[in-house]
Amino acid sequence: MLLTAGVVAVALMLVGMVASATAVHLDRKHLYDLADAVAADAADAVPPERFYDGTASSPGEAVLTLTDADVEASVRDYLAAHPGESEGIDHLRLVEATSPDGRTAQVGLAATSRPPLLRWFTDAFGGGFTVAATSSARAG
Repeated sequence: MLLTAGVVAVALMLVGMVASATAVHLDRKHLYDLADAVAADAADAVPPERFYDGTASSPGEAVLTLTDADVEASVRDYLAAHPGESEGIDHLRLVEATSPDGRTAQVGLAATSRPPLLRWFTDAFGGGFTVAATSSARAG
């Protein structure tokens, strides 16, 4: 009887750990999906007045001049306009919003994952696990 109770306790702990690890993984995947959507939107953040700036090598060719400020403003606007997409993500933070080459929007997000079966444990030791996602999208 004691051995059976011990095996059942170990099995339940194992199920709890697997379920909690799956919850953290799903939170990370949700964050990656959000980072992809935000980066794709930010790649189109070139203001119309700068879309054609006269430095093209041939007439009618577009010159993309995406700046860090354009990317960051687009990310903040997107997150404000679509609050449902970040639902379920705790303590969402914008870590990076840059354009390294003027054509690529690079976005980094971070959040806190709190597994449902281990919330009592994670709250006692800092409040959860930090998950991060970085995505980039190229304009043009």
